Amino acid sequence: MSSLKKLQNGSDIRGIALEGVENEAVNLTEDIARTLAGAFCVWLKEKTNNANMRISIGCDSRLSGGMLKKAFIEGVTSLGNDASDFGLASTPAMFMSTVLEGYEYDGAVMITASHLPFNRNGFKFFTRDGGLEKQDIAKIIEIAEAAKFNKAEKAGNVDSIDFMSAYSAYIVDKIRFGINDKDNFEKPLCGFKIIVDAGNGAGGFFVEKVLKPLGADTEGSQFLDPDGHFPNHIPNPEDKKAMESICSATLENKADLGIIFDTDVDRSSAVDKNGKEINRNRIIALMSSIVLAEHASSVIVTDSITSDELKEFIESKLGGIHHRFKRGYKNVINEAVRLGVEGKESWLAIETSGHGALKENFFLDDGAYLIAKILIKMALLRKEGKTIDSLLSELKEPKEAKEFRLNILCDDFKTYGNMIIEKLTEYAEQKQELKPAQQNFEGIRVSLDNENGDGWFLLRLSLHDPLMPLNIESRKEGGVKQIANTLLNFLKGFDELDVSTLEMFLN
Repeated sequence: MSSLKKLQNGSDIRGIALEGVENEAVNLTEDIARTLAGAFCVWLKEKTNNANMRISIGCDSRLSGGMLKKAFIEGVTSLGNDASDFGLASTPAMFMSTVLEGYEYDGAVMITASHLPFNRNGFKFFTRDGGLEKQDIAKIIEIAEAAKFNKAEKAGNVDSIDFMSAYSAYIVDKIRFGINDKDNFEKPLCGFKIIVDAGNGAGGFFVEKVLKPLGADTEGSQFLDPDGHFPNHIPNPEDKKAMESICSATLENKADLGIIFDTDVDRSSAVDKNGKEINRNRIIALMSSIVLAEHASSVIVTDSITSDELKEFIESKLGGIHHRFKRGYKNVINEAVRLGVEGKESWLAIETSGHGALKENFFLDDGAYLIAKILIKMALLRKEGKTIDSLLSELKEPKEAKEFRLNILCDDFKTYGNMIIEKLTEYAEQKQELKPAQQNFEGIRVSLDNENGDGWFLLRLSLHDPLMPLNIESRKEGGVKQIANTLLNFLKGFDELDVSTLEMFLN
């Protein structure tokens, strides 16, 4: 595999941009950024048939962002195309630059590696049709490897644009018109205390450019300044330390809502006034409640590791249809789009990771837009004397939940992992106490009755890495250990599967 192909991570480019971590050599350089820029322009020109294109480029707070952005702009303009430097930006804002009236760039590029360590970075590419698919990235890499670019006699122009203000105004308008408070249209969040934890990523704008113009009290917000060292915690709503930090801050400041974003703001989660996390299954339940009130009977597409209790909540309490699909935010979004084409309306595609996309917003996974919908609902509920946590009062939750990561030790890990899933499926079908899910799009999901753990497990193959994530949930204390023990007895028969994490948990 070529060095460029190794940089592909599904529908993104990701690599090591800085030294400083042992045994991690730099493989995403300025030269590679210029080459990828040229390849993206060649690919985009074939799509648009435009001789001279306008490309927008932004980055998150990573230390290597400015360096890679400068090189990428050089690659764009060397082919005669114009480039706009957006500076510090969010990933969703970069897509919006291709569709927002008055801007409408031919293509957009975000330089980010989401929540990965400080030395990593990467590229996300957009056109007016949305984010690129993995086959598009493969084609761009193929063009980059050939590196046959016809440089223009005259380089394209470069300008600097404060697009985050325009994007923020778009979010503010959505909230104002969504609440439609005739007595206080401009500042409908007056009286609310709402704090933000940006994790020193790109999400700090939400305080100054969204919440304050809407009248919210934001005192107590934290880690708003961009800092690519990420000195306080990983900017990741799935990180335990990060969630503990925003939960504590919400309680200490007596806030009505706490908000947390990941580095590039395509993911978000929240905390209610009681300091309880609204993430993973709870963020899906909250968004499902909001969406199904607007679009009754909608299909809600989620990733594969959502709980049985969430499915019951969506279908029995809210009247929606819960459709589990493969992990990966692009997989979930594309499945919602596909169902819509088939006539099965899906207004929400969302992962437990906090990636959420709404049909009304271009099916763009936008953490800020997700929060905007929550803020609208929170303001409307206030008129009824209710708070946002009331929407989750009937959501049951498992007693225990645990994820294990089992490494595959052989080179051909995909074949080996799929073989394990196939054997486990055969095994489960023969055991009366194991009940495989009737509909399953990823790995194998199996339910167990009260005597055997009262819960379920899902064993799947990682999208990109040589490991098998194993999720177990139970409705009783000690149930996860009971289910894990049942699985360990089976999985120990595979020599190239490292089950040490399971053994340590049980011992």
